[in-house]
Formats: sequence, C-alpha cells, structure tokens
Amino acid sequence: MVESDTALLLARIQFAFTVSFHFLFPAFSIGLASFLAVLEGLWLKTGNAVYDSLYRYWLKIFAVVFGMGVVSGIVMSYQFGTNWSVFSDKAGPVIGPLMAYEVLTAFFLEAGFLGVMLFGKEKVGKTLHFGATLAVAIGTFISAFWILSVNSWMQTPTGFAINDVGQFVPAHGWWDIVWNPSFPYRLIHTVIAAYLTTAFAVGAVGAWHLLKDRANEGARKMFSMAMWMAALVAPVQIFMGDMHGLNTLEHQPAKVMAMEGHYQSHPDGAPLILFGIPNSKEQRVDYAIEVPKISSLILKHDMNAPLAGLDTIPREDHPPVGIVFWSFRIMVGLGFAMLGLGLWSLVARWRKSLYDWSWLHRAALVMGPSGFIAVLAGWITTEVGRQPWTIYGHLRTAHSASPLDAPAVAISLLAFVIVYFAVFGAGVWYLFKLAAKAPQIDEPLPQDDPARAAGITPAPALLEGEHHHER
Repeated sequence: MVESDTALLLARIQFAFTVSFHFLFPAFSIGLASFLAVLEGLWLKTGNAVYDSLYRYWLKIFAVVFGMGVVSGIVMSYQFGTNWSVFSDKAGPVIGPLMAYEVLTAFFLEAGFLGVMLFGKEKVGKTLHFGATLAVAIGTFISAFWILSVNSWMQTPTGFAINDVGQFVPAHGWWDIVWNPSFPYRLIHTVIAAYLTTAFAVGAVGAWHLLKDRANEGARKMFSMAMWMAALVAPVQIFMGDMHGLNTLEHQPAKVMAMEGHYQSHPDGAPLILFGIPNSKEQRVDYAIEVPKISSLILKHDMNAPLAGLDTIPREDHPPVGIVFWSFRIMVGLGFAMLGLGLWSLVARWRKSLYDWSWLHRAALVMGPSGFIAVLAGWITTEVGRQPWTIYGHLRTAHSASPLDAPAVAISLLAFVIVYFAVFGAGVWYLFKLAAKAPQIDEPLPQDDPARAAGITPAPALLEGEHHHER
C-alpha cells in the first residue's frame, strides 16, 4: 500500500472514530430533551411531585450529555479542513450554508435557552421555564434536521450543478438540495432511533433502581414511561426502517446488495440470508443460512421478483460487504429485541406486575446500551455502504482527502484516541455516577452542585474558581 493510500485509510479511521463518539451524545440528548419537556409538562398539568423530581434528576444528566456533544461536534468538524480539504472545497458551496443554518437556527436556540433551563427553575415563572425546556427540545430536533439534510444530500445528491472549477453549486434554489430523496426517511428513522435510545437508557436506570427498591416512585414512573415508549415506538421504527430500506434500494442499490449479501443476481426471487460469512474475494456468502425468496418479498413485495446483485456493478464501486452485512444485522437484531422487550412489558402491565417481575427488570438493564449500539450500527451501515463515494456517484472518497503524509494523520489519530478516552471516559463515568443515585422527591437542581449530590468532592481549583466568581 502506497503512503497516500495509508494516509487516506488513517483519515477515514480518524473521522469514523470521532464521529462515532460524537453521534452517541446527540442520539441521547435529542430524546432526553423531549423526555424532559414531557416530564415538566406532566408536572405542570398534574402537580405530581414525582414528575418534578424526575425532571431535576435527568436535567443534571442532560447537562453533561449536551456539553460532551457540543465539544465532540466542534472537534469533529475541524477535520473537514484538515483531513478532507478537497471535499470541503468541492462541496462547500452546498454543505456550508446548510451547516451554517444549523448553527443559526438550532445551536443558537439551544444555547440561548439552555441557561434558563438549567439554572432558571427557581428564578423564572413555571410557564417561562417550561417554554425554555420546549425551546431546547425543539432546537435539538432542528439541529438533527439540518445535519441529516447534509448527510442525506451526500447520499442522494440532487439540485446541484458543477461549476468550471469542479465545485458543487445549487442549480435551481435550495428546495431540491434540502429535501433530497432520502432525507425524509433518514430524518424520521434517525429521530425515532434517538427517542428509543433515550427510552432504553431511562428504562435501564429505572430497572436498576427497581431491583434495589421496588417502592421507589421515581424509578417506577421512569420505568413505566420507558416501557410505553418501547412498546409503542419500536414497531413504528421497524416500519420506518423498511420504508427507508425501500428508498435506499431505489437510490443506492449497491448498499442494499451489501446489506443483503447479494453478490449474485437472482432472476426468480432472492433469498433472505440470515447469517453467513461474506467472501468478497470469491463473491459469495460462505456458510449462508437463508430463507428462499423472502428478500424479494421484503424489498419488492413479491416472492418471485428479480433482484440484481453486485455482479451488475463494477468491482471498484462495491462497498465493503462484510462490514455492511454485519452492521445491518446488528441494527435489525437489536430493533426486534427492543420490540420483544416492549411486548414483554405490555404483558407485565396487563398482569399488573410491571414493577414486580425481576427478570423483566434485568432484561431492561441488559438492554440499556442497545440504543447506542443500534444507532452506531445504523450509522456504519449508512456510511460504509455509501463507499467508495463521498458524494454518491459523483465524488470518490479517494479524491476527497487532503494531500497529507501518513505520519501526520497517524499522530493526530493517536492524540484523538488518548484525549477522547481520557476526557469522555471521565464524562461517561460521571454520568454513571449520577444515574446510580436513586431519584428522590427533593432532588437537587444543577445549581445545587450535582457533584456533591453524587458524592464527588470537587477539585480545589474548581472551588477556588467558584469563590473567585462569588467575590
């Protein structure tokens, strides 16, 4: 492998590493912001102190998650100028304004009301504070809107022309760019995934505390709400995933071929390959366990419908089949596991044993990280399945990277790995520390020092900074 190929591989690994870290935090904060808005709305409507207690409890966790999401996102974006300057130059006239809209409409909205949300509960009226919580929740959705529009345009580019210097520019306004063919499906699928990620994280925390104390009202309430989300939304997500898959088949058939493991075309109905080992060298799936004709039934709604395979596409345009094949199965498998847990919770609720079935609580605890794993698997399926293209069908990844030496990229990648695991590892540990404390009716607010509430003694330098601020 020549040095340029090594530098390209390292640049891709670096971006995959940083975006994987970043993606976890927005996936949690989008759902958690909406969960907080629901909790505060229920408290204002019913006056039930349990809702207010849970709002205060999860508000501290949201503050940490939101902060880590912002920091990781800023760091990630710098790579467009360092490792991917050619892509930035060619696609900048299209993606630059869209990302600017995200800052102007979403980030400013979130940042403007976040302070009121975190520290204004005892300082402003209840209605105004609820409005601030709603503004932050809406801001997280708007942020997802613009970012997913950019990503979807890279997947299914429309509404552009290429100017004399090889740049992508808007051809007839922005409507076709923003509302590109895959965007509505990707937006709905990703936002629902964020809600399910939050639901299973909240359900796991509730299950943990129920296993220790079944009488804890806060744990009972959060577990019940999470299980309602699992039972009602998981089926919707599976349906939307199917719709998104049909859209992908229309616009990115090679990705679906890799997902399905279809190296060869099937003129009279394609099998559904459940498991196997993709062998790209021999263009087959070894040790395949398959169900005849079911893939055609799912993708074409006809068991005998023909499906093209990767043999119809030039080898140099094939995505890495092994990665896409398995990441897709992890995502789908976890989706059906979520559905199963939701249905189990309905049975427990019908039997009036939702808070008594310890095995249900243990299963919910095990499923706590399932949403995070599923969104990562889905992102890997989407992004690796797009290869070898950065802008699908128009700009190759190999032609998008900066002209850097491999050692330079390797050093920055190593620095990212060390810093990320140190900084974000500490942040995740602190989140577990906060979640390990059972919710109480007199739950403190963030300004009441969540570190002390979690049993952590702040560093002397931080205390000195507080005293300086007070003076």
